Amino acid sequence: MALSRPVEWRIDDRPVGYEAAVAAMEDRVRAIRQDGAPDLVWLLEHPPLYTAGTSADPAELLAPDRFPVFRTGRGGRYTYHGPGQRIAYAMIDLQARGLGVRDYVCGLEDWLTRTVARFGLVGERREGRIGVWVRHAGVERKIAALGVRVRRWVAFHGIALNVEPDLEHFDGIVPCGIEGFGVTSLAAEGITASMPEVDSALRASFQEVFG
Repeated sequence: MALSRPVEWRIDDRPVGYEAAVAAMEDRVRAIRQDGAPDLVWLLEHPPLYTAGTSADPAELLAPDRFPVFRTGRGGRYTYHGPGQRIAYAMIDLQARGLGVRDYVCGLEDWLTRTVARFGLVGERREGRIGVWVRHAGVERKIAALGVRVRRWVAFHGIALNVEPDLEHFDGIVPCGIEGFGVTSLAAEGITASMPEVDSALRASFQEVFG
């Protein structure tokens, strides 16, 4: 069982620029490793943008001029971030919690499945398709993505849950390099949830998974 550790929560009500968010994460990772700062989960939204992970294939960027594109050190391929999507950046000391990287990634997926379950959805994992998926009329669609970077056993970046984003914005990329499957959101599944309600569910589910 993973060891418990203090966690600070931060919520930004206004969209945060991507470069500013990455710089802030880098600072916190350094503080965790060097100064013993507590872990941090940062809840926010970004303005519309695409990010390219370390495995991104340029052919999967279908509309390069639609939104700003940022190269990022997290794992994975292209993803979209924008208003109506709850980002949870988690800066977590894996070593202090006794977690391996694979265990942590599974924990992030568990965190998401428990969160959507609080709204009556069954979130599922799929081998070879990282993230969380829901079924609608027999069709699988992705409702949440995740991407992680680890530096000296401190993990950062995190998860993105589609609450009520403009799903057409995903058309400019092949999301996470996975073709043949669409994306969805809580709103598209008929669930009306405010961002504070989603935040409350994320906090409660995080506690269940990570302590």
